[in-house]
Amino acid sequence: MTTWCHNDAVDLEAFELVLLRTPENAPTYDDAELTRIQAEHLAHHARLRASGQVVTNGPVRDQPDASLRGLTFYRTGSLEEARKLAEADPAVQAGRLAVEIMTWYCPPGTMSRPGRAVTL
Repeated sequence: MTTWCHNDAVDLEAFELVLLRTPENAPTYDDAELTRIQAEHLAHHARLRASGQVVTNGPVRDQPDASLRGLTFYRTGSLEEARKLAEADPAVQAGRLAVEIMTWYCPPGTMSRPGRAVTL
């Protein structure tokens, strides 16, 4: 994809970026149910990564807005398809997370570079 910036053509890749937030009215669950929802949430994202529909995803820390819980970078080609997949997340369906979706651009190949691993 090519986009325009400051009168110069710039090649950029497009991804669908989903912000995962805790909604104001998130329901409460007991510890066992929270553990089940989290396990299903992680499995859902693992399946999407394995299928190639998600490039990467993960939680955030030290964010100024505590409602922001995580980011997911989809490669589906459409906001509608990414929204459908994001809303199928068991944590979203349980009301523990809500999605905000947008198109995000970056230089080609940026998302395929190795990152640094951390343990949370």
